[in-house]
Amino acid sequence: MQVTETLNEGLKHEFKINVPASDLDAKAGAKLVDMKDKVRLNGFRPGKVPVAHLKKIYGRSVMAETIDQTIRDTNSQIFTDRGFRLAGEPKITMPTEEKEVEELLSGKTDLTYTVAIEIVPQIQLADFKSFSVEKPVVDVSDTDVDDAIKRIAEGSRPYSAKAEGAKAEKGDRVTISFKGSINGEPFEGGAGENIQVVIGTGQFIPGFEDELIGIGTGETKTLKVGFPKNYLNEKLAGQPAEFETTATLIEVPGEATIDDDFAKSLGLESLDKLKEAARERLSAEFTGASRQRVKRALLDKLDESHKFEAPPSLVAEEFTLMWNSIKAEMDSSNKTFADENTTEEAAKEEYQKIADRRVRLGLVLSEIGEKNKITVTEDEVGRAVIERARQMPGREKEVWDYYRSNAQALAQLRAPIYEDKVVDFILELATVTEKKVTKDELFRDEDAEKTAA
Repeated sequence: MQVTETLNEGLKHEFKINVPASDLDAKAGAKLVDMKDKVRLNGFRPGKVPVAHLKKIYGRSVMAETIDQTIRDTNSQIFTDRGFRLAGEPKITMPTEEKEVEELLSGKTDLTYTVAIEIVPQIQLADFKSFSVEKPVVDVSDTDVDDAIKRIAEGSRPYSAKAEGAKAEKGDRVTISFKGSINGEPFEGGAGENIQVVIGTGQFIPGFEDELIGIGTGETKTLKVGFPKNYLNEKLAGQPAEFETTATLIEVPGEATIDDDFAKSLGLESLDKLKEAARERLSAEFTGASRQRVKRALLDKLDESHKFEAPPSLVAEEFTLMWNSIKAEMDSSNKTFADENTTEEAAKEEYQKIADRRVRLGLVLSEIGEKNKITVTEDEVGRAVIERARQMPGREKEVWDYYRSNAQALAQLRAPIYEDKVVDFILELATVTEKKVTKDELFRDEDAEKTAA
């Protein structure tokens, strides 16, 4: 076998491999001999079929299997000998002309092919004991608790019917029945009876609730709206629709009294117990936000201390996923790049940098995990699945079956668990100092951080 490296540019390598026909013939012959005791053919006793006869019948298929196995074994040896970690699947180029293929399968010519790869660079990990990270800490105040309970009360406000002749306004709750159509034809899922909607809460597709403003009890109105371009149902996505809608009741929101009875309506013993529950929830929320800030700071440290060329194919793949998501979001909200005070070219450049950062950080975290034998257990993944199922009451079995039969979905659950375990490992080595901050300081620029992380 002869291996010649024909390309060595950064992370890209290409090899030309030649395997003599005699080597292929020997391997194929060994396979045929092995078949001799297993195959059953009419006219021959078990184990007595001549190898020459087997070659006549199965020679081409056995040679095809031999070539396939030889390519896999040879590539594996090439990559292992050179210590390569592949960034993606190798690209193999084989003879394609009919005559060449025929001679190869007949064992008359050498196997000659090329393999092009892109590799993951060697990563020199930093000394994590030298890292210093600041952890923002917020105490839950009585005002925070009171504000949280007020928000709960606003969502539990009582409603009473509006006076006769009154029209629906933003914030009112309207009970409606409707029939939807596209180009005059009804569509599946487009009808509803006695549906309650609070105008302005965004329960329905964009524009639907705004069209209800001004409708009166007993009045029928045709609402003309369009489904977003990224709507989950592809048949409806981007389609203009009409909904013949009748309002059967219009109600105005009242004020909820925050007392023990209000707490009991929420399943708690008293107002004090409600305050305790609100304080615990806020504490968990602040702790989670603090964790995200610490994680972001740590990722920034990793980014600064690990500068290397990321595999272009991985960066391109990450950029495509991000860009498609951004475009879909902008289409659904009818926004342009000008609305964001930028241009498409500038936005692409910025997201290209973010994609490069994400890929590099992913490789660094993976390297840290591998070198320190950090793994995610099946129990940890199972608990994540259970948590997802709890978020969808009544559909627990459906969620469980989905993850049990979908390896890619399980991998998506496993990835953030693995990342958090690696982050915790680094934090154990780093110097973490606490700093008291306000709630506003804790949540400042949170959305921007989520985008860049």
